[in-house]
Amino acid sequence: MNKVLETIKSRRSIRKYRSEQIKDEELDMILESAIYAPSGHNDQPWYFTVIQNKELIDEMSVESKKLMAESPVDWMVKMGKAEHLHLFYNAPTVIVISGKKGTVSPFADCCAAIQNILIAAESLDIGSCWIGLVKFFFENPENVAKFNLPEDYEPYYAICLGYKGSSNNKAPERNKNVVDYIK
Repeated sequence: MNKVLETIKSRRSIRKYRSEQIKDEELDMILESAIYAPSGHNDQPWYFTVIQNKELIDEMSVESKKLMAESPVDWMVKMGKAEHLHLFYNAPTVIVISGKKGTVSPFADCCAAIQNILIAAESLDIGSCWIGLVKFFFENPENVAKFNLPEDYEPYYAICLGYKGSSNNKAPERNKNVVDYIK
């Protein structure tokens, strides 16, 4: 099978990481893959904040969970109150992906960059997980100020990265009845 397709099909969200930090060379390759993502009007509206400071990663988890516990959504409240849950699964590296306001399609473009990060990480046998619930942390402007973002950028998501502490090789069943051809 084609190596790219094989990597895409084998990638899983990893929720257990070893404590050792990933190598700078690997991180650089992953980030380079992100900046090669497609973007509308070639705006390249992304900005990546790499966090390897455990205290800040822990603070982001605690603060997000505190706000999740106040959510009107039951499953989110349950996750927010779960003492054992670390929002980033104790990964040693977290990348915050931010997009530039006022560009053609910053949200979609940043999601394309995220997908490149996930696939590149898998190709290097590095675990990753796309974290959307960090949005609670981003709701507070004082929290966002900690990222020193360029003007007119707003954070969307985070990705946790690290060497896999466990792996789940079995893909969930896929719904294959989602394509229609018009010829």
